[in-house]
Amino acid sequence: MTGLRYASWSRQLLIISALIVAPFAIEMLLGRSWLRITDVALLYVMLALGLNIVVGFAGLLDLGYIAFFAVGAYSYALLASPQLAIHAPVLVIIPVGAALAALFGIALGAPTLRLRGDYLAIVTLGFGEIIRVLLNNLNRPINITNGPQGITRIDPLHISQFSFGHSHSLGGITFTPLHQYYLIFLAFVLITILISVRLEHSRIGRAWRAIRDDELAAQAMGIHTRNLKLLAFAMGASFGGVAGCLFASFQGFISPESFQLIDSVMILCMVVLGGIGHIGGVILGALLLTILPETLRYIGPLQQQIFGTVYIDPADLRMLLFGLALVLMMLLRPRGLWPKRQLTGQLTNRGG
Repeated sequence: MTGLRYASWSRQLLIISALIVAPFAIEMLLGRSWLRITDVALLYVMLALGLNIVVGFAGLLDLGYIAFFAVGAYSYALLASPQLAIHAPVLVIIPVGAALAALFGIALGAPTLRLRGDYLAIVTLGFGEIIRVLLNNLNRPINITNGPQGITRIDPLHISQFSFGHSHSLGGITFTPLHQYYLIFLAFVLITILISVRLEHSRIGRAWRAIRDDELAAQAMGIHTRNLKLLAFAMGASFGGVAGCLFASFQGFISPESFQLIDSVMILCMVVLGGIGHIGGVILGALLLTILPETLRYIGPLQQQIFGTVYIDPADLRMLLFGLALVLMMLLRPRGLWPKRQLTGQLTNRGG
């Protein structure tokens, strides 16, 4: 027993060490642009894990999840930029962003508790668009969000006098802002994974799964479905709010165009592609759908080098291949690339 426990801790320590060294290896082998893509991929992992609480655990379809990302991003931007002349501490802004996103999650969930399927999808889709349009028009009569021009000069993450927006040296190793943001994003991703795992195996997680599988049966067993649905919306939204705060500090600029409907669809596809309800599968889906499309950018220069001209625009090809991949997934692996073993076993037994 002690040997198994030691092996488990050794494996976890090895994985964490590899993750810490990863940004330096990525920059050395692939360049700084890929390190930035990796940073963004970690943010999408957080978003996908947050949406997985709503869709995977509780079985509630949400096509407006990007709205909570926007709420968190604008919370940080307004409280850490010259826009409102407020430069609040990060340790205050991030909890505020998470709390505001959770409140918006409850505001979305409360009127949709009786809706299911397509109706719930349409309402959540509309909610996401309402938030984007609202942010786009809150520049008059009082300029709050600066409208379509967005908010610039957003403060980077900083704790006391330590700023993640400047390079620092430690033991002869130079940590650039991209390295430092990678590490802070990785820390938040690990915290998100820990919370997700604890939720999944808690009484609340079991109640969410009961609601997902059969809401009427869950009600008959005494589960308070209304409160638990609201809790799922609030928890998932709070993860999106934290990711939005980190995104705003990382970019230094945000605008309503950063939070389009297609982004909500992409996050949902990450959850579906990886494996709904499976934390490892969701992480895999988020990494694949963030990193793989970027590799298609090289197709344009490759065509130019071989044929002397670009016949297929890489952006069009990316969407074509993305759609084809989703169709093949639905046909060949409808439960995702990495589904939960328990779910797969149940389906096999039923089929038998």
